[in-house]
Amino acid sequence: MTGKTHITGGIAASLAFAQVSHYEPAILLIGGVAGALIPDICHGSSKIGRSLPILSKLISTLFGHRTFTHSLLFLLLMTALFQAVLPNEALAAGILVGMISHIVLDMATKRGVKLLFPLRVTVRLPLTTSTGSFVEHLVFAALSVLSVYFGYGLFNLS
Repeated sequence: MTGKTHITGGIAASLAFAQVSHYEPAILLIGGVAGALIPDICHGSSKIGRSLPILSKLISTLFGHRTFTHSLLFLLLMTALFQAVLPNEALAAGILVGMISHIVLDMATKRGVKLLFPLRVTVRLPLTTSTGSFVEHLVFAALSVLSVYFGYGLFNLS
């Protein structure tokens, strides 16, 4: 999936999570957007990879793309890290929700992800598409509509 689809997925997921949690929606939203970008640190051409090129190159060299940073192990390690260093529980939750949305969206691509890393098993959803395809544009549109739907209930000022 492209960066804009991942960002929109992070927005939709964090706003949906805000509907069922006690966390501040705006903080979840900020975390959701950031978290939606983090797993692609392993790809030098991604938004985060271009922002942190040395770290991106190191992770890519050590693990490759869609392996460690797209795994349950990575999510567990990041959860532990966030609990240790982030003072805001809502921000940590939002980042994790965004990361999960990223991984699920990449599971909907033909390449899938190494969700069970270090095992070499590729995990995909039953229906997949190619990055940048017409179907991805439909997914982006659906996530945009869901973002408006979930956001309207949270931020409706009337």
